[in-house]
Amino acid sequence: MLQYFMSGVIFSSSAGKGKWSTWEGWERAMRNWEAGEVKIFDYKSETEVTVDRIVKPEEEYGKQLPADVFRIVREQGTETPFSGKYVDHRQKGIYRCVVCGTDLFLSDAKFESGTGWPSFSQPVSPLNILEESDMSGGMVRTEVRCARCGSHLGHVFDDGPKPTGMRYCMNSAALAFEGIP
Repeated sequence: MLQYFMSGVIFSSSAGKGKWSTWEGWERAMRNWEAGEVKIFDYKSETEVTVDRIVKPEEEYGKQLPADVFRIVREQGTETPFSGKYVDHRQKGIYRCVVCGTDLFLSDAKFESGTGWPSFSQPVSPLNILEESDMSGGMVRTEVRCARCGSHLGHVFDDGPKPTGMRYCMNSAALAFEGIP
């Protein structure tokens, strides 16, 4: 485990797992997001592939993404409940990271949680997401980020349906959808 102290925030890292207690801690962690390779699962080929981790300045993301999407995926924002385009979405297909296109969730894993955000019982593969302890907003929860670009997707909770018992509560703005015939 790598642990270092920066301006009052401890950031711990072990196999891609980290934790921070403030927005400033998350911002520092993203600045330290290192170039390199990451292994993800490609749904179409049904294989694990090694791809380059996406690392670029936040200013580039700001130019690439609409302001509302940037606020969510790069600044850990949350969309208003029941406002996202995928809350009631029922089409068969795959949900990907809106920033880098990494496969995240299949429609078969989507369920109605009543929370106001698209909810999934499991990711396409655990390789494609990072789960980080998030202590912002006066609560302890687990943040979900894209393993390839580090974008904030939402949070995961242990109150989902069987058999996984998990509820991946995602922001629609962090997702892109592709239908599968």
